Amino acid sequence: MSIPALSSKLRSNFKIGVFDSGVGGLTVLTRICDQMSHERVIYFGDTARVPYGNRSKSEILRFVREIIAWMMGLEVKMIIMACNTSSALVLEEVRSEFPIPILGIILPGARAAVKNGKKIGVVSTQATADSNAYKQAVLEIDPTAQVWQVGCQDFVPLIEGDRIYDPYTLAVAKRYLNPLIEAGIDTLVYGCTHYPHLAPVFKQILPEHISLVDPAEHLTAAAQQELEILRLRRSQKAMTETWPGKMASNPKSSLKSTEFYVSGDPNKFAQVSQQWLGFKPQVAQVSVATLEMIHAGSSRLGDY
Repeated sequence: MSIPALSSKLRSNFKIGVFDSGVGGLTVLTRICDQMSHERVIYFGDTARVPYGNRSKSEILRFVREIIAWMMGLEVKMIIMACNTSSALVLEEVRSEFPIPILGIILPGARAAVKNGKKIGVVSTQATADSNAYKQAVLEIDPTAQVWQVGCQDFVPLIEGDRIYDPYTLAVAKRYLNPLIEAGIDTLVYGCTHYPHLAPVFKQILPEHISLVDPAEHLTAAAQQELEILRLRRSQKAMTETWPGKMASNPKSSLKSTEFYVSGDPNKFAQVSQQWLGFKPQVAQVSVATLEMIHAGSSRLGDY
């Protein structure tokens, strides 16, 4: 598929759009705000349709098209798919349709995994596991590596339901992780951006010699590099105009200035996300009906 020429309307002072099916993408958001504190960010959680892991490819493609079309109306210069399922299944399709840089999380995660070890386990949604996206990416980089993939369909509902410290969650995690431990993995990839939230649970189960890879860190580095290449990095002048003085380089200020949107219940999202953000965010709702309408209108008008 050919990638369309980037829109000439993109500007360095535009925002970065980050989206996920729910709270999972907050692990990517916090990395971005830590490493790219000069940038302004929009975060969208498709909480009305979470989880994505048991959806068909056609459904996920429709959801992602709708989200990107909506974001492009909010002056964004880059879109980050902070969702492994979307990245695994539809990244190439939407890259071929929209004139804006769109980054996925699979390749940065695979590169990081290969640097860590040769016997790589991946825990992900069932859709990501079924796609073999991580295995293919790892083996393209290092054909001598071994990859084991486990679809963990119960994790996202438990995280979205704020049940991380429930004894049942520990039991579920043991069921998913024990086969990987028995296989002798030396590296474990968080193949879903929700899963780093389970770090306290994983640490109770995994032997110390197993390295944990969070693709969010490496996706952020890729985003920085892409903005530099495209000359879309926000300038120091723009930074100081938005956050005078020390505020310009304070990651917490950048995180708190993020615009949060969800398709479901804003109050529930704010409550669940508070423990990871360190504050209760102001969250606005963008309904599924609104997303569908914006995408339909943009498609008819050829706005892309």
